[in-house]
Amino acid sequence: MAVDPQDKIFSFEDLAAKVRDLKAEGKKVVLSHGVFDLIHPGIIQHLNSARSMGDVMIVTVIKDKDVRRGPGRPVFPEVLRLNNVASLAQVDYVCLVDDERPFECVRILNPDVFAKGQAHQERDQEVNRKIFEEERDLFWGEIQIRETDGFSMRSSHILRNFFDLYPEDTKLFLKNFFKRHTFKEIADYLHGMESLRVCLIGDGIIDEYHYCEPMGKAGKANLVVNRFLSHEVFAGGAFAIANHVAGLCKEVHLVTMLGLDNPRAEFIRDNLKPNVTTRFFYRDDGPTITKTRFVHQYLNQKLFEVNYINDTKLPPSLDREVADYLKQQVQGYDLVLLSDFGHGFVSEAIYRALVENSKVLAVNTQTNAANSGYNLITKYAQPHYVCLDEPEVRLAAQDKHGAIDEIALAIKEQIRANHLVVTLGKRGSLGVNGRQQVFRTPIFSTNVVDTIGAGDAYFAYTAPCVAQSMPMDMVTFVGNAVGALAVQIMGNKRSVEKNEVLELIHSLAK
Repeated sequence: MAVDPQDKIFSFEDLAAKVRDLKAEGKKVVLSHGVFDLIHPGIIQHLNSARSMGDVMIVTVIKDKDVRRGPGRPVFPEVLRLNNVASLAQVDYVCLVDDERPFECVRILNPDVFAKGQAHQERDQEVNRKIFEEERDLFWGEIQIRETDGFSMRSSHILRNFFDLYPEDTKLFLKNFFKRHTFKEIADYLHGMESLRVCLIGDGIIDEYHYCEPMGKAGKANLVVNRFLSHEVFAGGAFAIANHVAGLCKEVHLVTMLGLDNPRAEFIRDNLKPNVTTRFFYRDDGPTITKTRFVHQYLNQKLFEVNYINDTKLPPSLDREVADYLKQQVQGYDLVLLSDFGHGFVSEAIYRALVENSKVLAVNTQTNAANSGYNLITKYAQPHYVCLDEPEVRLAAQDKHGAIDEIALAIKEQIRANHLVVTLGKRGSLGVNGRQQVFRTPIFSTNVVDTIGAGDAYFAYTAPCVAQSMPMDMVTFVGNAVGALAVQIMGNKRSVEKNEVLELIHSLAK
C-alpha cells in the first residue's frame, strides 16, 4: 500500500527526534540536503544511489529565504518543492530547513551518511570555499560523507536553457561583460580582499520591525487599528555595513556613536561578526538611534515608522574627542569607510580628520526622512570613492530631470572624487572611473522582499573593490549582484556573504 506523501513530512524538531529513534533501533540513516527545485533524471539517480547506502532515506529541503542559486531561484516555492520530494518513493521522511549557516541542519540531525550528488561535487570551489569548509566540519563527528553514483544534471543548467529570467538587453550585457572578464578574475579580486584592514565610521542604527495585521477602522478616529503579531530587531546602519565588510575582510574596526539614554551596546556587540572590533563614543542627550517600522505581515508593506533619535550636532568636547581619536586611528588602515546617514554624528572636524589621514577614503551620504535632504555629498571634498543613489546625486546637483550621466560627472568633478557610483533602482547602476568613463550595469534582482539596507550592502562591497583597483565596470557588476541578494533579505536580518555573491556571479557567467 502506497504511503501518503503528507505522512512523510515532519517538522525539523520532530525529524531530529525520529532520527534519534531510528538510530537507537539500529537503522542506518542516510540524508540528502538541497533545494530540489526541479525533479529531473539526475536527482532520481542520486536518490536511488543514496537510498542504497542505508535503511532509511531522509531529505532536507532548503527554505526559499536561504536558496542561493542565482536569479529567479527557486522557481517553485518551498511548499511545492517539499511536496514533490515527499511524493518520491525513495524518500522516507522529509522536512523544510533553514540554511543560513550551510549544512547546520546536517550536523543537528546527525545521520549516519550524508549523501552528496555529482552536481554538488562539481561545484566550483572558488564559488563555495566557505561552504566546503563547513562540509569539512562534518568530519568532526561520525557522519560519513559519500558521493552518489550517476551523472550530473544541474537544475541551474536546465533553467538557463528553458526559462527566460532576464530581458534581451540584460542577456546581451552579460554576454559582452563575460567576454571582457572571467569568473575567476572576479573571484580572485574578492578573495584578495581578505587581507584588507578596514576602518568604518558612521551612524549605527537599531532597526525594529513590528509585524501586524489590520483589524478595522477605529470607531472614533480616522485610522486603521492593527493587531500586533510579532517583532524582530536587527543591527542596521553602520552595524550592518560592518557585518557585510567583515564577510570580505578579516579585520574591520567600527567607530560609531551610541546614546546613554538607551545605549543597547550589548545587543550591538552580540550582533556583530567576531572579526569586527568597536570603539563606541556616547552622547548623554539621546538614545542610540532606533528606527521602528510597523509592517503589514501578509502584504509585507511598511505602514508607519517612528525614529528615536537626537540628530543635533555633537557637543564640541565630544566632537574633538572623536576627531582626535580618528586622526591617530585611521592611519593604520588600508581602507576607511564613512557612512554618513545625516543623524548628527559626522561633523566637519571628523571628516577633515579622515581626509587628511586616510590612505583610501570611501564615502556614502544618505538622504532619508530624518535629514530631509540636508545631508548632501557636496559638503565633502576629495574622497577616493563615493557611492550614492539617484535621488541623492540629483539633490546634490539640484537637478531633478537632467541626464543622470552628466549629473554624475558634474558632481564627481565638483567634489574632486576619484571614482563615483550611482545606483538607479530598477535601472541598475552607473559608475564613473578616474578617466571620466561611464559604465552602466542592469539590475539582476528578480525577487524583492525589502529594499532597506540594500544600498548599504552595495557600498560595503564596492568600496573594497575600488580600493583593490578593480575595473569600474566590474565594480558596478559586483555591486548589482550584491544588491540582487540584499533585496531578498528582510531589513538587516543577516549580511550578504561572499560565497552567495560568487554563486550568483557564477550563475550569471553561465
